Amino acid sequence: MKQKQNIVFFFSDQQRADTLGCNGQPLPVTPCLDRFACEDAVNFSNAFTPQPVCGPARAMLQTGLYPTQTGCYRNAVSLPAEQKTLAGYLKEAGYRVAYVGKWHLASDEHENHYETIPVPLERRGGYDDYWMAADVLEFTSHGYGGYVFDKDGNKLEFTGYRTDCLTDYAVRYIEEYDSGEPFFLMVSHIEPHHQNDRGDYEGPEGSRERFGDFVPPADLEPGKGDWEKFYPDYLGCCHALDTNFGRVVEALKEKGIYGQTMVVYASDHGCHFRTRSDEVVEHGYDDYKRNSFEGTIHVPLLIKGDGFRKGVNEERVVSLLDLPRTILTAAGIETGKLDLQGRPLQEVDASDWEEEVYIQISESFVGRALRTRRYKYVVYAPEANPWTESGSPVYQEKYLFDLERDPLERDNLIAEPGYGAVKERLRERIMKLGVKAGEDFCVK
Repeated sequence: MKQKQNIVFFFSDQQRADTLGCNGQPLPVTPCLDRFACEDAVNFSNAFTPQPVCGPARAMLQTGLYPTQTGCYRNAVSLPAEQKTLAGYLKEAGYRVAYVGKWHLASDEHENHYETIPVPLERRGGYDDYWMAADVLEFTSHGYGGYVFDKDGNKLEFTGYRTDCLTDYAVRYIEEYDSGEPFFLMVSHIEPHHQNDRGDYEGPEGSRERFGDFVPPADLEPGKGDWEKFYPDYLGCCHALDTNFGRVVEALKEKGIYGQTMVVYASDHGCHFRTRSDEVVEHGYDDYKRNSFEGTIHVPLLIKGDGFRKGVNEERVVSLLDLPRTILTAAGIETGKLDLQGRPLQEVDASDWEEEVYIQISESFVGRALRTRRYKYVVYAPEANPWTESGSPVYQEKYLFDLERDPLERDNLIAEPGYGAVKERLRERIMKLGVKAGEDFCVK
């Protein structure tokens, strides 16, 4: 009987897809990831997040469900203790489970605050083998220095660059692993997310000099937002992630298990650098990500493992919500009868693959979006409170973009009479996807 694959999921926070060289970045920001994509992995160059907010995206990845199905539709909503997660499924399949870094699923807005104290076992989503984490990592650390907690609640302080120090825990787990059971290791970094309490992006020392001659992504308009100030440090954060991803790969190789380990690299959402912050409704808020624009929802996704070709650029549209089924399938779990969203990415070559991503928007406005290969269709409920309401029974149309003709989303076609048939088709589809996600709404 073939041994089950080990699985390593290296996860970043707020990283745009175009920070990777294999996705068009002209500077040498991600040499390790680019080599990984070229030699060992599939680069899913059209991968999109179904929820561009930190907590909801993490709830989605841990459960295989849309945030409205778990109740975690915005930040400051904890994952229900009884909710089955990746860790639960994988442990049943004989896996050891390990978690390093940012959790962001234990704390509620008005009670049970675990942002800066140990996360109790019942709020760790089943990760009980190895735990080196903090619930809200940006509250317990900065670019340099901070602390996390181990599985016994001991405070572990570090003084070096945060990405390096967290990766130390992941590398140590790989080096010391001696069980005959396969393992799942999730390494959840916060970089290149902004540092909340300092209003800054904290790249390693020298980032501004090293990446000061960056080529700005075309969607970031000069004089708008704060990208002109922060982008070199943002790229410095991405370069640090790349270096540490390389360390994890090297540790797997030195252990002699790289060939039998599935490796996933992805991020929860992108970043628009405050260039789209004027899209919010009353009571809404957005600084860097809470909307449907490409810079926000387009994320990096690379996968190496059984069932994935090497050195392939896959252009089909896929969802981050496909990852839970993908990971469970890699673990030998039959997912067809499981109540999960998405589809295993091992099947992306199938002729019936639907190139569409259903997206739930919260915190800035209550909205839903459909991203197909060509179109972006967005609806919203302007009177709904995006902090207290997860959805609406009625939406109205907000945006229609023809991404083939207008990739920068400058020309909103929602009122153009010539697109009536396109809107009707997309309207019907978004409502059907809403039903599949457990919602029931109409678009007027």
